[in-house]
Amino acid sequence: MQQRPLGRTGRHVSAIGLGTWQLGADWGDVSESDARAVLEASVAHGVTLFDTADVYGDGRSESIIGGFLAEHPEHDIVVATKMGRRAAQEPENYTPENFRAWTERSRLNLGVDTLDLVQLHCPPTAVIEDDATYDALDELVADGAIAAYGVSVETSAQALAAISHPNVTNVQIILNPFRLKPLDEVLPAAQAADVAIFARVPLASGLLSGKYTSSTTFASNDHRNYNRHGEAFDRGETFSGVDYEVGLDAAAELAAALPSDVPLPAATLAWIASLPGVTSVIPGARNVAQAQSNADAAALLDGAHSGFDLAAFDAVVRDVYDRRLREAIHPQW
Repeated sequence: MQQRPLGRTGRHVSAIGLGTWQLGADWGDVSESDARAVLEASVAHGVTLFDTADVYGDGRSESIIGGFLAEHPEHDIVVATKMGRRAAQEPENYTPENFRAWTERSRLNLGVDTLDLVQLHCPPTAVIEDDATYDALDELVADGAIAAYGVSVETSAQALAAISHPNVTNVQIILNPFRLKPLDEVLPAAQAADVAIFARVPLASGLLSGKYTSSTTFASNDHRNYNRHGEAFDRGETFSGVDYEVGLDAAAELAAALPSDVPLPAATLAWIASLPGVTSVIPGARNVAQAQSNADAAALLDGAHSGFDLAAFDAVVRDVYDRRLREAIHPQW
């Protein structure tokens, strides 16, 4: 597994990380034992980045990771958590006092004195653009509560605003074959500023798994059921904002361009990780098989499959996006 610099922190993270939203409660139920098995399997395959948030299962994801870290102090895992969604999404709630309260809760959940990386969790644009936001985060670094900070964003414009601030370590943004806008300006700007990019929702909430059909159903507590049209939070978080049926057709076309023994999810993760400027891709996993499959994409990234050509797949991705998705998706995020 490739290990890549985490911005200017001096630490490194795996090219394929692990997103742990699934270990909370918004993707259907995942038992604690299954969640721990996912962490074990990921680390066994070279993953050194866990991405979580204080609202995933109301702290459940953080607490499970904290228990894992306590039992495995030998692993050099970077835990990137997020904060800001425990309050109404109003700029006035992003105060130094709330930052301290949120980070203290995450420190307790994770069982650490200093959080490796804290990211603002898709805050309002005004918060991202406000210099006072970063002054407050700098204070947390100076006090030793956090080692570094970044911003998780919804739009490319927000990403560019965050990158412009000098102490931002990373930007987390949705990036997959259904969301190519970050390639235009965000990735080049991040490279120039030495800011790490975490590509989130890389499989478009499973649409790029190649397993879904028009008759697939999701549990009532699964956001792919209750947020398809943005009923609970930004629509772009669910299926990357792509119409479900359109996404199925686009995914089928991508899969048809691959060798029969190369799964679409692995090809997708390897393609994203190969993009200049991407530091880590953070797919989620509900079980050990998914965790292993995600991490195994690293072999495709390293050219282990003679029949899989990243450049050729890149051309197919861009063509499918231009024909099927660009008009609806590109202007929005």
